[in-house]
Amino acid sequence: MPTALYHTFGCKLNFAETSAIASRMETRGIRRALKGENPDLIFVNTCSVTGEADKKCRQAIRSYNRRYPEAAIIVTGCYAQLKSDEAASLPGVAIVAGNDKKGMVDDFVESFLKARDTNPPDKMIEVIPAKDIRSFSPSCSRGDRTRYFLKVQDGCDCWCTYCTIPAARGRSRSATIDSLVSQARQVVAEGGKEIVITGVNIGDFGRRQPDLPAGATPETFLDMIKALDKVDGIVRYRISSIEPDLLTDEIIEYCATSRAFMPHFHIPLQSGSDTVLKLMRRRYDTELFARKIHRIKQLIPDAFIGVDVMAGTRGETLDEFNRSRDFIASLPVTRLHVFPYSERPGTRALDIPHIVGQAEKHRRVEELTRLSNLKLHDFASAYLSTERPVLLEHTRQGQPMSGFTDNYLKVRIPEASPEADNTIRRARLQSLIPLPSGEVELLATLT
Repeated sequence: MPTALYHTFGCKLNFAETSAIASRMETRGIRRALKGENPDLIFVNTCSVTGEADKKCRQAIRSYNRRYPEAAIIVTGCYAQLKSDEAASLPGVAIVAGNDKKGMVDDFVESFLKARDTNPPDKMIEVIPAKDIRSFSPSCSRGDRTRYFLKVQDGCDCWCTYCTIPAARGRSRSATIDSLVSQARQVVAEGGKEIVITGVNIGDFGRRQPDLPAGATPETFLDMIKALDKVDGIVRYRISSIEPDLLTDEIIEYCATSRAFMPHFHIPLQSGSDTVLKLMRRRYDTELFARKIHRIKQLIPDAFIGVDVMAGTRGETLDEFNRSRDFIASLPVTRLHVFPYSERPGTRALDIPHIVGQAEKHRRVEELTRLSNLKLHDFASAYLSTERPVLLEHTRQGQPMSGFTDNYLKVRIPEASPEADNTIRRARLQSLIPLPSGEVELLATLT
């Protein structure tokens, strides 16, 4: 039986798609390689959100080829889509599959293995221009996680000036609600309790549904979450990331009273400066963003709110950065996902004057990271000596059980036994555990 090794870079959507690929491979008789085994196949699901991401993908592929020179490497994902010829030229690469071909990788591998038994096949490059991508490839998998990741949407129509995702993922397109409900029911059958709703721009759900029957009424994000909320057996849903202009008041209000949607949002901001948001061609301003945050906290006071922020983008003068930092500091958000701006060839951002130097960019990242750590500390501290429901997750051998509260606080529960894996238990949050990163987790006991 051939063996395979899987490596994923990038977003939660990529991790979900890698797990789906692995599941399909197992149905073809290709099992995961055990520790210490030399794999026959190596799957690298790549990211290309920054130049550094491209570099890490290339380094990983070269490293795998040095360690396992006999293995065939299959490269897919955004780097494969945007730089297919470059990916194919790397040593050991046998197949390059674009983003819309992830659902067909098992077919490509089977053809490759059959051809290899007779004659060494040429490298397979299965990539079409992103503008021509029309299909939607479903994915719902957990891999080695407790939570399942359900892909509801793919692609993006926004073309923000700094971003290559539309060129890598294609135009926005969505699944149908019926197919998503069916996948959620399968999660229940497999014993799953929590689903994370994921995609590239999930608030755009309903745009271009290739599998929706002709003449059917277009579906919306609100329609979709209402339908999923009715699936018996799923006790937790999380919305992975939703643009502020697409997070309607109706969605917030529904989540506030729903059966299973958790008090947890992740909302990209990118900058707290209206000047920079215009340069980025974002579709909202700080007034709208603040209004959404305050509406969430008004209806769901316990909500954990994560926010994406970019530091050092072109056009972000020191005054604009300070304005952005002060705006973020004024908001009742919980944690920042801070990342430095990275130049991407072909993007409109390259036409924007005022370049931020690397040292200054790094300083701004550190300043925003300190702000994030302070906000997370304050949020977590407010729940000390309280009880919250925790979905316990298996951990590495010898490590205490851990899990997340309904409002996404990470907790450790040393007394929990492995039998508690994938169960929801009430726990009393006792003390903060400082982490080397500057963030905190919570120590808790079961009640």
